[in-house]
Amino acid sequence: MYRSHTCGELRIGDVQKEITLAGWVQTVRKVSKSLIFVDLRDRYGISQLVFEENISASLDEQSIGREYVIQAKGVVRERSNKNPQLATGDIEIVVSAFQILNKSAVPPFTIDDNTDGGDDLRMKYRYLDLRRNAVKKNLELRYAVNRSARNYLHENNFMDIETPFLIKSTPEGARDFVVPSRMNPGQFYALPQSPQTFKQLLMVSGYDRYYQIVKCFRDEDLRADRQPEFTQIDCEMCFVEQEDILQMFEGLVRRIFKDVKGIDYNEVITRTTWDEAMWQYGNDKPDIRFGMQLANLKFPSHTFPGRHTAFGEGKQGLEGAGFGVFDNAETVIAIAVPGCSEYTRKQTDELTEWVKRPQIGMQGLVYIKYNTDGTLKSSVDKFYTEDRLKTIAAATNAQPGDLILVVAGREERTRKAASELRLEMGKRLGMRREDEFKLLWVLDFPLFEYAEEENRWVARHHPFTSPKPSDIPVMIGNSPVIDNPEQYLEHPYAGIKANAYDMVLNGNEIGGGSIRIFQRELQEKMFAALGMSPEEANHKFGFLLGAFEYGAPPHGGIAFGFDRLCSILGGSESIRDFIAFPKNNSGRDVMLDAPGTIDDKQFDELQIKLNLK
Repeated sequence: MYRSHTCGELRIGDVQKEITLAGWVQTVRKVSKSLIFVDLRDRYGISQLVFEENISASLDEQSIGREYVIQAKGVVRERSNKNPQLATGDIEIVVSAFQILNKSAVPPFTIDDNTDGGDDLRMKYRYLDLRRNAVKKNLELRYAVNRSARNYLHENNFMDIETPFLIKSTPEGARDFVVPSRMNPGQFYALPQSPQTFKQLLMVSGYDRYYQIVKCFRDEDLRADRQPEFTQIDCEMCFVEQEDILQMFEGLVRRIFKDVKGIDYNEVITRTTWDEAMWQYGNDKPDIRFGMQLANLKFPSHTFPGRHTAFGEGKQGLEGAGFGVFDNAETVIAIAVPGCSEYTRKQTDELTEWVKRPQIGMQGLVYIKYNTDGTLKSSVDKFYTEDRLKTIAAATNAQPGDLILVVAGREERTRKAASELRLEMGKRLGMRREDEFKLLWVLDFPLFEYAEEENRWVARHHPFTSPKPSDIPVMIGNSPVIDNPEQYLEHPYAGIKANAYDMVLNGNEIGGGSIRIFQRELQEKMFAALGMSPEEANHKFGFLLGAFEYGAPPHGGIAFGFDRLCSILGGSESIRDFIAFPKNNSGRDVMLDAPGTIDDKQFDELQIKLNLK
C-alpha cells in the first residue's frame, strides 16, 4: 500500500507508530542542511514531515518542490512547537525513507486559500484549483447536502428513479440544447430543462414518491448564479394537496440545516402570497432578514386591485405639490432606511448615481432626512412643505434618525429599482448577514403572464401547473382570445392564480413547484390558452395527454436548485464555487476549451451543413 494513514488522520495518540503517508508537497522549509520541514497534503489534511540529518542529505540528490507527489515512511512524534490551526498540529513524522512518485512543474498560481490566481487562470487549471482547501470545503459541503437530502427522502419512502437525458424538444420557456441524431438524419434530441413530464408519467405509473438529484440543461444567458448545466433535487408525490407538499419539504430543508450547518431551524416558516411579496418588497423572492418594506405612495389602479396607497384611503398624498417627477410617474415608491439621516450630500449623490446605473434604470432619487430632532430636510423642499414631508414620512413608518429614499417612474422598472435599492441598503448596513438564514414560502402566483409583443398568454411557471381549485371553472369556461392587447388586464385569465409555491432563502429562490394538472380536458385548455392548436399540443405532448386517460392520480412536486442551495449555505454569491468543473459566464469550459468545432467526417455522418452568417 502507498499509505497506512491519510495526512489528516494522525493525532497525539499515534505517537511512536511507524506509518506511511503519500500526498502532495504543500511547502518545503529548509532550516539548515540537517533539518528540513515538509508539509504534505492530501484531501484529508496536512501533516508535517521532518527530514533530519540522517535523511536530509538525500534531498540534495532528490530535490522536491511544491506539488511533487511523494511517499514518506517514518515515526510519529509529539511536536515541540504545536500548531493549533491544524488538526494534526500536535504531531509530526520523523522521516526514515521517502520516494518521489511524480514530479510537478511549477504551478501557474499558488495552491493556497490566498491564491494569486485570477478566475480565468484558475478555471483553465481547474484540476489544480480543486486542490485548494477552500474549494475542497465547498465540494464537501455539496456532498453533505446531497447525502442529507437522500437520507431524508429515503426515510420518507421516496424512490430514486433515473429519467432520460435525450428527449424530444418542446420549446416553451428557456431554449433547449439540441443534439443531432446520426441514426435519424435531420432529427434532433433535446437535453432536458427538467424531468417534468417524466416525473408526472411516473405518478401515472403508480410510483407515488419519486426523486432524483439530476442534471438539467438550459441554453440561456448566464450570470453568477446560472450555469448551462445545473443540478436539481427533483421530487414528485401523488395523492397530495399543496399543504402536504409544503410540510414534506419544510422537513427536508430543516434536515439539511441540521445535518450540514448544525442549525435547528425550528421557527415557523413564514408564508406570503405573490401579491404581498410584490407589494411589500417589490419582488417575488424577498429577503426577510431585515425590514425596510416598500411604501407604495402611488401606483396604477390595475396593478394591485383593491389596494390603497400608504397614505390610506381618501387621504391626501403626493398630488397638488406641482412636482412633475411624482405627478407624471405611474408609480412612486419609498423606503425608510433606519439610522441614516446624517448621510452627507456626497453620500446621497452617490446613491443617486447608483440608481441611475443602466441595470437599475432610474432617472434620479429623492431623499428626505428625518432628523433626530424631528425636523425634516429633503431634496424637494421647493415643492413640499415640512407638514407634507411629515405626511410622507408617516406613510413610510419612518422614525427620527431615518433617511427616506424615493424612486418614481414606470411601474415595473420602478418597483424593481425600489427592490434593488432596499437590498443594497440592507447590504450596506450589515443587515444581510451570511450566517443568518430566513426561509419563506411564496404562494398564489399568477398562472399566466401576458406577452404583449406576442399578444398571447405565457405560463409563469410551466404549462403543467394547475390553477387554484377555485379558478378551474374560469379556465374551463373562458376563451383565451384577446382582440386588443390593452384588454388583457380585464380578461378573466389575468386573475387566475396558480396552485404553485416557491421556497425562498435569504432573498434567493431555492425551490419551486406546483400541484399539477392531471385531467386531459384541463391540460388541453391550458395548452390552448398558451396559443397552441390541438394539433401542436398533440404533436408536442400527445404522450402526456394520452397518459391522462389511463387513471392519472392527483399529484404535485417541487424542484430545489441544488447548486444555489449549496452556495447560500456556503456563504457565496456564485454557484460556480460549488461545482467541480463549472462553465464561465460565456458558457465555456476554458479547461477543455469547449464548446469546440467538430471535423468534416462528423458533419457528414450527421448529414448536417453549417450555415454561419
